[in-house]
Amino acid sequence: MEPLSWGDIIVRVLIQFTPVWIALIATFALSITFKRRLGLYGKLFDSPIGMIGFALVMFWVFTALFNGMFDMIATHDPLGQVSGMKNKVPGTPLRGAEDGDYAYYLFGGDNLARDVFSRMVAGSVVVVQVAPLATLFAFMVGITLGLPAGYYGGMLDTVLSFLSNLILAFPVILLFYLLVTPEIVDTGIPNYMAMVLFIFPIVFTAVLFNSRYYTQPHIRTPLLIVVLGGMSWIYLSLISASGSVINVLPGPLDLFDIPGGVLVVFVSVVFVNSPTVYRIVRGLALDVKTRDYVAAAQTRGEGPWYIMLWEILPNVRGPLIVDFCLRIGYTTILLGTLGFFGLGLPPESPDWGSTINDGRKLLSVYPHPALPPAFALMSLVLGLNLLADGLREESLRD
Repeated sequence: MEPLSWGDIIVRVLIQFTPVWIALIATFALSITFKRRLGLYGKLFDSPIGMIGFALVMFWVFTALFNGMFDMIATHDPLGQVSGMKNKVPGTPLRGAEDGDYAYYLFGGDNLARDVFSRMVAGSVVVVQVAPLATLFAFMVGITLGLPAGYYGGMLDTVLSFLSNLILAFPVILLFYLLVTPEIVDTGIPNYMAMVLFIFPIVFTAVLFNSRYYTQPHIRTPLLIVVLGGMSWIYLSLISASGSVINVLPGPLDLFDIPGGVLVVFVSVVFVNSPTVYRIVRGLALDVKTRDYVAAAQTRGEGPWYIMLWEILPNVRGPLIVDFCLRIGYTTILLGTLGFFGLGLPPESPDWGSTINDGRKLLSVYPHPALPPAFALMSLVLGLNLLADGLREESLRD
């Protein structure tokens, strides 16, 4: 077979992403049709910048979804090696292809004869799984600590602010490097940090429902039992791993089998981002707690946690949503940085940072292994920044 031309490569790549295009068209069609009923999300489609950012973000979300769950996008095993395909240029025919095998390496082969296109697609699964969830956990920590610090003030605010400033005083990359180095991992410190950090979503949910249904115990009690029971099971599954310092669940009851490297990176991202979120939430709470509607809630006799979670928090959702989108972008860059330095994730991981690092060693001779994951990382972060700009623009009009 003859090598593919660049035109043929582009066409074949577009065809591989057919499920993504269909999902994007359906999402946009439904969202634009019902945008007046969708609140801030619907208003996003009045902003051209926001729509472009949303399209870029959802492109990679759908790519990760279809490839991670249905294996529909990648053409080859991202870890598979094919003899004779080392550092082959884009569009090279696959040597010894059998029936059912995709006949080409669309973006060429890397220095270990793996398909660059498939590794780029598989890398999106790693990023989409880790970055939003880690950011969400960081927000749970920041909100749970920031609201009472801003609302109550005093010694609680002083102590929590001192601890957050202490963490923020370290350079981010140095702090990451310390947390994911094998010597620190072997001590079990990341596992113990996971025990502490992962309990904040449970605390947040418990206080949220208890404050809302405090006067309706017939609803509150069964709701808390069911929700907290399920979340506690998930919590134990997250922190428990065979062979680690924390192994509290037997195998049949463990819902997740999280690789040690992924857990360490996840905990590190949550730990680094939480102090910044705390400071943002604390500042917003300090400002909003003087508003009239907070005073009205206090006059009605509402409890402090009800006021914090059901009066203050909904009224600062705009800045928090914008920061959430931006922080996912920061987290994506941090994951890429860790992968680039070979920290945390396994060396064979197809995450974009590791793939860029593998390709940069021969960048002057074979640029094709490093460029696709670099452009993928750039496009996702650009999309998140544009999405945040669109949300900020529309929230200011709200």
